[in-house]
Amino acid sequence: MILTLDIGNTNITIGVYDHDKLRFVSRMATDSSRMEDQYAIELRDILDINGVAMKNIEGCAISSVVPPVNTAIVRAVRKLTNVNPICVGPQTKTNVKIKVQQPELTGADLIVGCEAAASMFNGPTIILDMGTATTFVLLDREKNMLGGCIYPGVGISLDALTHRTAQLPSISLKAPGKTICDNTVDCMRSGIIYGTACMIDGMVERMEAEVGERCHVVATGGLSKEIIRHCRHSIHFCDTLLLDGLLMIYHANKEN
Repeated sequence: MILTLDIGNTNITIGVYDHDKLRFVSRMATDSSRMEDQYAIELRDILDINGVAMKNIEGCAISSVVPPVNTAIVRAVRKLTNVNPICVGPQTKTNVKIKVQQPELTGADLIVGCEAAASMFNGPTIILDMGTATTFVLLDREKNMLGGCIYPGVGISLDALTHRTAQLPSISLKAPGKTICDNTVDCMRSGIIYGTACMIDGMVERMEAEVGERCHVVATGGLSKEIIRHCRHSIHFCDTLLLDGLLMIYHANKEN
């Protein structure tokens, strides 16, 4: 079995694959103050309650956008499984070529998402990841990562709205059913959900105009499933995109 870990700013997403079948997905909080033993205990418990024995983990792949957490997680995995994780970076072997100004600074999550998307579609593809930040990445027809854009995530935007205004409450994100609303909560929901959907449609149109052709679009992460259903573009949803990419990268880089 292969353990995959995607370390994000808010959560660490955990997946275990039995060959190509995903056994389970779980999450634990990202906390740079935690020690390796603390992560090891929580990871051990998560694997245990999902029926995965440590002795059956034969490999591991990790992507991270939180460098202070990397060492603790790597050591925790080694302690539990006695395997040496593959940590994704710009020099990791993939099917994607990174064509940006500073490839050494490219986020591992972007690389992993592109790797998975490259296997899903023929032709240019936009990878939309709606996590703590919302990112768009353009993968061209030759599987070159050309770059993209970064936008504040839905959660960050909503937190800023409620914390910096005196009379706007915290809300749950549920589409109100119409754009023009007649109460404060639904007005906020309309702005966040439909406004974000419009932003996504607009960015996709601009990226397609720059590349000169229609693009496939795949979305993952956070609230993307709720948001993209209100987009006018056809967007494929893949909740396990980054974990699937990690599995592919593991197989491409494992020692024979």
